[in-house]
Amino acid sequence: MKPGFFSYLKSYFVDVLIEQTESEYHDQLDLLLVKGRYQLCTANAIYSFADKYSNFYDSFRKIDLDRIPSKDVLLLGFGLGSIPYMLENNFRRSFRYTGIEIDEEIVYLASKYVLDELQSNIELIQTDAGAFLSNDDQQYGMIAMDIFFDDEIPSYFESLEFCELMNDRLFDGGLVLYNRLSYTKPHMEATEKYFSEVFKKVFPQAGQIKLSGNVMLVSDVSYLGSSE
Repeated sequence: MKPGFFSYLKSYFVDVLIEQTESEYHDQLDLLLVKGRYQLCTANAIYSFADKYSNFYDSFRKIDLDRIPSKDVLLLGFGLGSIPYMLENNFRRSFRYTGIEIDEEIVYLASKYVLDELQSNIELIQTDAGAFLSNDDQQYGMIAMDIFFDDEIPSYFESLEFCELMNDRLFDGGLVLYNRLSYTKPHMEATEKYFSEVFKKVFPQAGQIKLSGNVMLVSDVSYLGSSE
C-alpha cells in the first residue's frame, strides 16, 4: 500500500506514525513513514526500513551477489521485507524468497503495506525459524539471519544446533549472512564469542563486515573479494 501524498511529503520533515499495534511477542510495534519509507520499530530496535536498513544494504554493497548459486533465498526474520525491497529496487537482483516470521502482527503489517509493492516472488510463512529449519528440505543460495526480540537475539538462535541447521539448508558455495549487534561492549563481546566458538566452527571460511553499531557475519569471506 503506497502512502498518501501528504503523508509521504510530511515524512521528509517529521516521522509519521502510520499504525501502532502489539502482539504476543512485542508490547509495542510502531509502523512509521520516515523519508518516504516504511519503518518498523520497537522501543529499542529498528526491524525494517526499506533500503535504509543499512546493516544489510551496506553488506550487499560489499558482497559479490553474482556468485549466489541459486535464486532461492531464505529470510529468517522477515520484518517488512527490507531485503527483497533493496535487492529488487537498488541492486536490480531477482530472487525467489521464503520469508519466515513468527509474529502474526508483523506478517499482517508486511502483507498490508509492503508485499503488493514488490515484484519479487515471496512466500511469507508465519512460524518459528528453528522449527521451520528442522522440517525444511529445500536448499538455498543465500540465508539471511535477522532475528531479534527488541535488541536481543533469542538464545536458541545462537546455538551450534541452529547454525548447523542453516548450513544443512545451504547450497554448496552458498552464503549465510548473520546480523549481530555491536554498539555496546557486551554486544561486541557476545558477537566475538559467538563468531569464534560457534559460527566459525560450522563455517571455517567465515568472516565479518564491520558496520555502524552492527557486525554482519558472513559464512564465506571470499564473497567479499578485496573489500575486506
